[in-house]
Amino acid sequence: MIDPRIRQFAEVLVDYSTRVKKGDVVLINAAGLEALPLVKELYSISLARRAKYVEYNFAVPEIDRNFYNLANREQLEYFPQHKLDFYKTVTVYIGIAAGDNSMVMANASQAAVVKHAKLMRPLIDQRVKHTRWCVTRYPTNAAAQDAKMSLDEYEDYLFKACCIDWKAESRKQDRLKKLMDRAKNIRLKAPDTDISFSVDGLPGIKCDGRLNMPDGEVFTAPVKNSVQGHIKYNCPSIYQGKEYNGVMFEFVDGKIVKASAEGGMSKLLNKILDSDEGARYIGEFAIGVNPGIRQPMRNILFDEKIFGSIHLTPGQAYDECDNGNRSSVHWDLVKILADGEIWFDDLLIQKNGRFVHKELLQLNPI
Repeated sequence: MIDPRIRQFAEVLVDYSTRVKKGDVVLINAAGLEALPLVKELYSISLARRAKYVEYNFAVPEIDRNFYNLANREQLEYFPQHKLDFYKTVTVYIGIAAGDNSMVMANASQAAVVKHAKLMRPLIDQRVKHTRWCVTRYPTNAAAQDAKMSLDEYEDYLFKACCIDWKAESRKQDRLKKLMDRAKNIRLKAPDTDISFSVDGLPGIKCDGRLNMPDGEVFTAPVKNSVQGHIKYNCPSIYQGKEYNGVMFEFVDGKIVKASAEGGMSKLLNKILDSDEGARYIGEFAIGVNPGIRQPMRNILFDEKIFGSIHLTPGQAYDECDNGNRSSVHWDLVKILADGEIWFDDLLIQKNGRFVHKELLQLNPI
């Protein structure tokens, strides 16, 4: 018998996140065959909501790894125009990651991964700019292992973080957005971090379950050349198939001038930051507010929403809050501020992982 939480999860994605309606063209993309139970529910519910057409695709990460390692130059440079043509008809996109091995890309050619990501950018741009889209995760043993949980524990964690009253959470986020909109400068302070930047003229954006699931953050972007100081991230991050810990950045006039990571990963870290000019500048700053996400899971989609965390992201800025930075990189590195502070101008917003400003107290988990 199907877990009833999968049906509830699918209803959140279809009815709240992407708002499927009569006449929509829906594309469900699953990376990993284990997502089949969720894909089936999404497919049937989308049809019930009278979508005109529903297509589903399964990608297999092991096959993708073979492509990166075996493809020749001509194959790497071939752009699938037929996919873009179809994407231009799509009105709703739901993406699901359900890999059975988070390290499947660890030995893939990173040069090929980066090159192909740049080539495929038009597909992502079309999906992001012209569809009602949402990306999510499906619980697998591999993801549970990365999170250092049993599968049952991971399922409970995921469904509790996703199947919540998103309309109520959205109303709570309004107050943080308004304070962020009014702020001109932000400062982050902790024993290993002291960093400041301007956000003057850049809006706060709510993330309230529409685009990511789980969701739960409010973000903006620094004025590109304004970031000064240093930060040490304390959440593990898997990027391009490799795990990074203890990432440290030093900034001068917005640029990362020094970068290091624990475990001999500094060279690879700097190689990512040298992907293009924009990779050493910040494209996003966000505060995590999901009440159901409280610990790192080695999964960026979850970890960037940890309540009491921030992420300061090297690379591409979002169109909704565009500071002008362009890059093939967008890496949400996360810091939990359990012993830190967030300041908006002269207002103390958060201390030791809890909101202390009177207008934001409702955001704190009970």
